[in-house]
Amino acid sequence: MSRRFLLPLLALATSMGAASPGIAPALAGQAAPAAARQPGLVSPVIVRRFPHDREAFTEGLVWDGAALIESVGLEGRSDVRRVDLATGKIRLRRTIPAAQFGEGLALWKGQAVSLTWHDGVAHRWSAATLKPLGTMRYSGEGWGLTSDATSLIRSDGSSTIFFHDPATMTVRRTITVTFAGRPLDQINELEMVDGAILANVWHQPFIVRIDPRSGAVTRVIDLRAIVAEVGARDPEAVANGIAWDAKARRLFVTGKRWPTLFEIRLPK
Repeated sequence: MSRRFLLPLLALATSMGAASPGIAPALAGQAAPAAARQPGLVSPVIVRRFPHDREAFTEGLVWDGAALIESVGLEGRSDVRRVDLATGKIRLRRTIPAAQFGEGLALWKGQAVSLTWHDGVAHRWSAATLKPLGTMRYSGEGWGLTSDATSLIRSDGSSTIFFHDPATMTVRRTITVTFAGRPLDQINELEMVDGAILANVWHQPFIVRIDPRSGAVTRVIDLRAIVAEVGARDPEAVANGIAWDAKARRLFVTGKRWPTLFEIRLPK
């Protein structure tokens, strides 16, 4: 994330509590957005911890009512998998072509749809069996993916979010993600929760809640305590992966090469 887009999040975190190491120098001499325009910062409560494959380079995560489905990246190592929540064990796995880098994942009418980073290919799988059901094409990069009642919703690492026709991947509309009026880029993994989009911000310990109509960030979820607990030394082992169990109202978060998946609860 470029410095000018990172500053609003760090300014908010600093204003709400002690900044993590390295944040204060980045803010030196920079004016933060007006406090009245900033969305609120909240700290989640950890409800439960579950094992997670520490080798999984997590790019997408969903809950289908019975299990987690996860999309794992890196060329030659990308796959989609059904994972038992309680044990973290892989129950089913389907590989993605070795030249492709697997990315975001969403559910759509009994299917799991997974993106690829540079190839412009969306893979369709049976959510229950992970049987391949074909592919679709789209333009640009694939980062995060989620869905609402009518669209597949994609991020590409910029401040733009794309709403696609689920049958054709035609772009129906776009929104620009903004924080206190400024475009916010590096939007990554996405999850639709109660009519709003939750999004990881690449390389940052924050999840932002986005209004799907306006693109405005309406809340920031501070994952710094969770990131500190994980204690990953790999600079790419960042927070990435959000799944929502709408029936039981459980929210799960994890990261790339994290040994733990967390169920968290947010303050109202």
